[in-house]
Amino acid sequence: MESSFILERDAIMRPYTKEVASYCTPFRCNDIDLDEFFAVDAFYYDEELLGRTYAWINIEDPSLIMGLVTLANDSIKAKDIISSARNRVQRGITNAKRGMNYPAVLIGRLAVSSLFRDKGLNIGSQILNFIKDWFLSDNKTGCRFIVVDAYNNDRTIHFYERNGFKTLYKSEQEERDFLKLKPEEPLETRFMFFDLKK
Repeated sequence: MESSFILERDAIMRPYTKEVASYCTPFRCNDIDLDEFFAVDAFYYDEELLGRTYAWINIEDPSLIMGLVTLANDSIKAKDIISSARNRVQRGITNAKRGMNYPAVLIGRLAVSSLFRDKGLNIGSQILNFIKDWFLSDNKTGCRFIVVDAYNNDRTIHFYERNGFKTLYKSEQEERDFLKLKPEEPLETRFMFFDLKK
């Protein structure tokens, strides 16, 4: 595999259906939660119109899924968040257009196959760039932000930060306080956003 790998050239994007899954090798990213979601739940989300999953299939070997992402509609509810977080979101929006809710697309799940991860291919970043370009070039409904509840670990948070995402809350404690978590309850995810206008 070359380091000059380009996802849009070297893979084909398809909606991830049971038919696609049936002719591909079972997808594994070595995260139990994600592997289970893509093996079972992604199809229920699609049937119930709760989220749509897309697969990038290797052109050289069409039985291999390189990456998967599940997208859904969402919004940032400015009226429901603390003022410092609201200011982070509204900073790039003119005063006349500031509102209570801002339309967003939610990255419900994102995973890169363990066969292709950590090989310098940057598949996860290329999937994020595809999503950004997709909504910038063909923004059918008006979507200002891309949002994600990122796993609260350094690797995942840094991945999204490297790709231009920001945490909504400045600190973990601020987010814990907003969510009213008890001291013994873990903060499992961090809410992050990307402003498509910037």
